[in-house]
Amino acid sequence: MKISVIGAGAMGGATVEGLIKGELFKNEDITVSDPSSQVTDKFAKKGISVTTDNKLAADIADIVCVVVKPWLVERVLTDIRPELNPKKQILIIIAAGVSSESIRGWLGENCPPLFLVIPNIAIAEMASMTFIVPCGDAAQHHTEQVKAIFDEMGDTLITDEQHLAAGTTLASCGIAYAMRYIRAASEGGVELGFKADDAKKIVMQTMKGAVELLDASGMHPEAAIDLVTTPGGLTIKGLNEMEHAGFTSAVIRGLKAGLK
Repeated sequence: MKISVIGAGAMGGATVEGLIKGELFKNEDITVSDPSSQVTDKFAKKGISVTTDNKLAADIADIVCVVVKPWLVERVLTDIRPELNPKKQILIIIAAGVSSESIRGWLGENCPPLFLVIPNIAIAEMASMTFIVPCGDAAQHHTEQVKAIFDEMGDTLITDEQHLAAGTTLASCGIAYAMRYIRAASEGGVELGFKADDAKKIVMQTMKGAVELLDASGMHPEAAIDLVTTPGGLTIKGLNEMEHAGFTSAVIRGLKAGLK
């Protein structure tokens, strides 16, 4: 099985890195198409087939994965349309805000079984939260095949197109929001007297511990918070100060802003 990734910028490049680390594809079965020689040289050194010809990349693949900026999707699909084979290929589009209706309109009868997919950049480290939307006539075995690919690179959720924007702001944009908390807490750690690198290490391990605790226990976050908040204690004082500053409200407002 061969897969081509058309567009290897930040998200596309991260996806290729995940594919390389996975076991479903051999390096020689992965093709990267990108106009940047810096990008193609980087992946060529890892044994990946590279090209600047999107048509060639589409023609040789069983799975065609288009990962470009939303405003470039129409141009890329129009270009590769003659090479697509609905009977033999699967088409994956990773681009926020591009509808399946538009994609099928651009491709017409040449549209293979279609999936809208939104991962986040942690896919490079096999830790993405990825949303998968099967569209139109995508069969169950197609869905299982696409899910298996992204399951290997993190966790997945099969959803509908209506919820894809919400998934994007919660997980794809959300990883940036999590990093902003890490930055803020690390800066607070420096103010408390730690060196910058030590503060970042402390915050990152603390976040990792929180995630693993919730994952292992299945507890609601508030129940886990109750385990470390004692009456009149330091933790509840700190939490209340954050809430006075609008912590929860700011997070929710930020997430909702990502839908606009």
